Amino acid sequence: MFGIHFKKVPPTAYVLHYRNGNIVREGAGLSFWYFAPTSTVVEVNLASTDVPFVFHEVTADFQEVTVQGQLTYRVIDPRKLCTLLDFSVDVRGQPVSDAVETLQMRLINTTQIITRSITQRTRLPDLLGASDRLVSEVLQRLNKAEQVLMLGVEIVGLSILAVRPAPEIARALEAEVREALHRRSDEATYARRNAAVEQERLIKESELNTEIAVEEKRRQIRETRMGADIAVEEQRARLIDLQVENDRRNADSRAYALKATLEPLRDIDWRTLIAVHGDGQSSGLAISLAFQQLAENAQKIGQLNLTPDLLQSLLTTAEKQPCTKK
Repeated sequence: MFGIHFKKVPPTAYVLHYRNGNIVREGAGLSFWYFAPTSTVVEVNLASTDVPFVFHEVTADFQEVTVQGQLTYRVIDPRKLCTLLDFSVDVRGQPVSDAVETLQMRLINTTQIITRSITQRTRLPDLLGASDRLVSEVLQRLNKAEQVLMLGVEIVGLSILAVRPAPEIARALEAEVREALHRRSDEATYARRNAAVEQERLIKESELNTEIAVEEKRRQIRETRMGADIAVEEQRARLIDLQVENDRRNADSRAYALKATLEPLRDIDWRTLIAVHGDGQSSGLAISLAFQQLAENAQKIGQLNLTPDLLQSLLTTAEKQPCTKK
């Protein structure tokens, strides 16, 4: 009424009351009356504000990615900000300009420029797995950026919600990862099979070693028995050699005795030996001697007839009159 209005702002809002170009009052959470025709009220929100963003950038390997996140800021120097942007409000408390949207757009543009400088020097696989590093580097550079400092605001936080490649690239990467997982699964299966084969080989090797040890023991037993048999045979061979040696010595002794016995008779005529042996009394020896002499002088005898009766009578006489030795 009559141009006089009452203004009341919350504690999260900073208000500046200008009258005729001069600041009459300023502060957070003020309440006051003012005359609208000669006054200008500037209201700046001091509460933290979240601003979502979506960027489409290109990586170092020329792959398009979408960076989605959220920026949180708050005003720390409202007087500086008011000198750059118009935050005036009307008598109903509505802003007379789009200063808030302009502030947010400037912050988003600065964030996008910093994000682009990082993505352009990073390859897609590295960028997809480096969200934390991207947030840290962007936030650090934002707090030091001249465009942010001159606005009198502070970047409270930055969140990267997603870094997505193009759909066809995402499918290719998914296929590559899927194949890698399949290869790892196959390698695990092969490793398990190799472990089973290795265990089977160790079992077979242990069994073969056991069989070898058993056969070695059996061979040692056979060698022991064979050694015992060889020792027995060697003893038996020595016994046979001793027996042969003894027999040879006995034969040599008998031969020597026989030779000594026959040595005196070597030069005596056999007829004399027969005559001495028969002592003239054996008709059989006489008949034998007679026939021996006939055989020796067969060339001198023209014809000699011996009848069976004569031979029978001679043999009968020889049997009846045996040789007696005096």
